[in-house]
Amino acid sequence: MPYDPSPANVKPYIPASAQLPEMTFRALAMGVILGMVFGASSLYLVLKVGLTVSASIPVAVIAITLFGIAKKAGARELTVLENSITQTAGSAGESIAFGLGVTMPAIMILGFDLEISRVMLVGVLGGLLGILMMIPMRRTMIVDQHRELKYPEGTACAEVLKAAATESSRLAAGEVREEGSSAAQEARRRAFIIFGGFGLGLLYKVLSISLKLWKDTVNFVFGAPLKAGSAGAEISPELLGVGYIIGPRIAMTMAAGGVLSYLLLIPMIKFFGDLLTVPLSPGTMLIKDMEPDDIRSAYVLYIGAGAVAAGGLISLARSLPTIWKGLKGGLSGIGKGSVADQSLRTDRDIPIKWVMIGCLAIIAIITLATPLHMNILGAILILVFGFLFSTVSSRLTGEVGSSSNPISGMAVATLLFTCLIFLVMGWTGGQYYVTALSVGAIVCIAASNAGTTSQDLKTGFLVGSTPRLQQYAILAGAFASALILGPILLKLNDVSTVYVPAAQVAPGLSVDASKLNATAQLQGPQAETDHNTYKVWHKTDTVGGPAGKYLVADDGKAVYLVDPGINGQHNKRPDGSEVKKYDAPKAVLMSYIIKGILDQELPWTLVLFGVMIAVVLEMAGVQSLAFSVGVYLPLVSTLPIAIGGLIRWMVDRRNNTLPQYSKLNEEELQAAGDRSSGTLLASGYIAGGALAGIIIAITAGVMTDFDNKLNKWAEAANPFFAGASSDTLSILPYAVLIVLLYWVGREKAQR
Repeated sequence: MPYDPSPANVKPYIPASAQLPEMTFRALAMGVILGMVFGASSLYLVLKVGLTVSASIPVAVIAITLFGIAKKAGARELTVLENSITQTAGSAGESIAFGLGVTMPAIMILGFDLEISRVMLVGVLGGLLGILMMIPMRRTMIVDQHRELKYPEGTACAEVLKAAATESSRLAAGEVREEGSSAAQEARRRAFIIFGGFGLGLLYKVLSISLKLWKDTVNFVFGAPLKAGSAGAEISPELLGVGYIIGPRIAMTMAAGGVLSYLLLIPMIKFFGDLLTVPLSPGTMLIKDMEPDDIRSAYVLYIGAGAVAAGGLISLARSLPTIWKGLKGGLSGIGKGSVADQSLRTDRDIPIKWVMIGCLAIIAIITLATPLHMNILGAILILVFGFLFSTVSSRLTGEVGSSSNPISGMAVATLLFTCLIFLVMGWTGGQYYVTALSVGAIVCIAASNAGTTSQDLKTGFLVGSTPRLQQYAILAGAFASALILGPILLKLNDVSTVYVPAAQVAPGLSVDASKLNATAQLQGPQAETDHNTYKVWHKTDTVGGPAGKYLVADDGKAVYLVDPGINGQHNKRPDGSEVKKYDAPKAVLMSYIIKGILDQELPWTLVLFGVMIAVVLEMAGVQSLAFSVGVYLPLVSTLPIAIGGLIRWMVDRRNNTLPQYSKLNEEELQAAGDRSSGTLLASGYIAGGALAGIIIAITAGVMTDFDNKLNKWAEAANPFFAGASSDTLSILPYAVLIVLLYWVGREKAQR
């Protein structure tokens, strides 16, 4: 598409000559706090279903509302430029959360301890590196190519900020606003919707999970002729909101992958395996004795991982022309921001010399930091892949938006090449697991944050922000979010960890305890009954018991198998209490790549089955990545996403017939839907439901007795929680959320 590269033809909302308050303390502080909040909810989502949604518009709306309330209390109103700074700082948390959730849990899945210092270092260094690498390309991608690269989420967020501009901002922009204008009323209405969704999501999860008023998951298992087939849904507000925001195409495609797993692959394995008299590797028990979840864990997970890996690489390969174009554009644009007319406020970047110094300092820290187990080659790979994929991510985000940007595919490619290089050099020990994964993690976070930075700078370009101040703001937001997300990740894992008695899974297992140095105590609810200190043994083979982390007594006898909360296989503690595990599909894929290449210990037949699923879909013209993620995830996670997507389809189908939408093209209709009332309510569902899930998980260890009493009451006296009709009855409160989402999403006709 031809475009006019001259920035003179672009008139920002606030002209460069205007001098308004911009990077004030309260604007930056509010952005940092909201970034941490949405970063936490995004981390929860990526651990559950492997994806996140953009937080830019929700952060902007919440900030505008809170500052509006403060104004009524006598505080000074914030300008549109201050709100832009808040939104910029607040958007960093989501991209950091995605990169951490996709990569870091793989360390635990591989059987190693996930240290807080490692998580925080990876998050901070990757986040800052991605921002710094994008800065030299700002002028080329944001200014010169403003008509070619749309940055849909950034453009929509700019419209939200302009619609809620205060009186001083409108005067600076040359507008006149009457008191009580429709714009002000619209801003209040949008804020009410998102806060209402937040409150509903929070209340729903508390009533469902904490107070046991109804089940949080419904499931129906079928008999012959579809023996072992099942269908269910986690009836939670956050997954419903995710489906609405990502839209019907991706949501339905993900659910289709789950249907393939639970209504075809699992019943098929049961049908053919029922007659076997010996376990079929990699399973360890007879198929006739397996439940649907056992079949999924033993076989279907590997098929799904193969499909996700192939889908990610195919998605990346499909983007190669754009990657090459973006790389050339990025290289040609390096430094343009620093040689532009610095006399214009809207053309001032962080000086290129400080960007280079910052990048070199980060690489030096990566090389020297002990927790990362990094070497010179790993640091060089981070520098090369980090720049390559930060450039690509910035370009793709401008063309297809954040949701369709194949960041996980870039992480897979980085990890594949890194592991192959390590294999050639003979680096196959456990230490190189961590080194390879640290390379992939930092590159993944850098690429993710580079795309987010591009969206924010596009918003600022349209609004009239100062780029340098935006860059400082997102650096601060990324740093703060990375510091808090590490402890949250570890806490979510600890409270869902099950310490399985070794006698149950590996009777008689022992080791020479004199060779073990590390020690540990139990964490979470089981720590209340066992305060002993044990030696830690990372068992890498399957002789005498499953591989994994064991706690060993002083005499060498294995006491517990530590089943992690993230991707663990045991969902009941010894006392019979249920534990919610996190599937973390993308992190599992990373662990499979490392084990498959460095140790060559994967069931390659099953993995190749998954690869062929992705290939067949691509041959049929279906983009395979979303479908492959659905194959890997449990259907109970993807079905509620599909319901949200269906509601979005119904809402858009109705809204697109209204007069105000009749002359819009497809791209403009999509943008209108992305900033509609339904999207705001869905964002509230996500934030409220996810934060409630985090709080409930973290407080579970101190409320064990209360929780057990509620469980006994619910199982004995609550038909919504237990009994033959509990699954059906539990759908009723969920239906209220669905109906409300559809009702709020319907726009009024405007002539």
